[in-house]
Amino acid sequence: MQALLGVIFHFIGGFASGSFYIPYKKVKGWSWESYWIVGGIFSWLIVPPLAAYLTIPDFTAIIAATDGGILGLTYFFGVLWGIGGLTYGLGVRYLGVSLGSSIILGLCSVFGALIPSFYYDLHPSPGKDSFTDLITNTWGQMVLLGILVCIIGIIICGKAGMMKEKDLNAAEKDTANNEFKIGLGLFVAIVSGVLSACFAFGIDAGKDMASTANEVWKANNPNQGEFLFQNNVTYVVILLGGLTTNFIWCMLLNFRNKTFGDYTNKSTPLLKNYIFSALAGTTWFLQFFFYGMGESKLGNGPSSWILHMAFIILIANLWGLILKEWKGVKSKTLTTVIVGILFIILSILIVGYGNSIKS
Repeated sequence: MQALLGVIFHFIGGFASGSFYIPYKKVKGWSWESYWIVGGIFSWLIVPPLAAYLTIPDFTAIIAATDGGILGLTYFFGVLWGIGGLTYGLGVRYLGVSLGSSIILGLCSVFGALIPSFYYDLHPSPGKDSFTDLITNTWGQMVLLGILVCIIGIIICGKAGMMKEKDLNAAEKDTANNEFKIGLGLFVAIVSGVLSACFAFGIDAGKDMASTANEVWKANNPNQGEFLFQNNVTYVVILLGGLTTNFIWCMLLNFRNKTFGDYTNKSTPLLKNYIFSALAGTTWFLQFFFYGMGESKLGNGPSSWILHMAFIILIANLWGLILKEWKGVKSKTLTTVIVGILFIILSILIVGYGNSIKS
């Protein structure tokens, strides 16, 4: 039951992340950097402390009592992740929701799931899954198999994207996605995928804060299992790092492109633009709110991260189909992306089964 709840929480988080970019498509008359940072202020500055305040009494005291080195490392990984998140938005812009998310999150899932396990082989820590644990236990081998199947699904989705590029003529590109740029998009997606994995490292780096929140809650709520919202305090620090990167970059773009006027431009639907940007940002944060709940059931290891990423890829690809990002392609191309999605679904089932048999 714990494993099933973990999978359900990760699905809800994946749905939020795979859907967050949709409200941005309703923003009219603003440049990318303007709506991205407005949404980001909600994602990284407003909602995380609010969520922590509502779920963890005195969360600020936990942060204040944490070793400065831990806070610095957690923040640093947040800064690196912020670059990944920034380029995620560009990757989706140039490749579309489905293809961009598949490539970015595919790389992110592999790096985020496996690198910490290699680290814990060199620096063992109680409760942490090392790579040796994965390869020497049946449950771990199932998780690794799920990761492999997920990678295959991602490669198939990427192949579908290349086929899409060939299928669309110039006129259809204007209709389906007038910013579709396969070369630039792939470069940005690779950078984003590698750096986005730093969020998983940030969670590990700041685990002492989550553990403190967990211990306090368990002392006040004996025999009720692990605290579902323990990671909310860690998110506050990680996301401040992400805000730093994105705010600096978006302000530079506002200056270079002379788009500071977007925020007060009365010729655009200002209220709607702010509402949709805020909705996108809040939806984005919910992915990690529910990720923390899923992790409390499955543990902070490769299983949680790969499930989270796989669900996001799945939802993003389904949105791509709904939004007709594959309109005008040949049936073979459409079949290819559907096969890729099915592989990703299979990977979710395999990883879920691996967790269910973990002792």
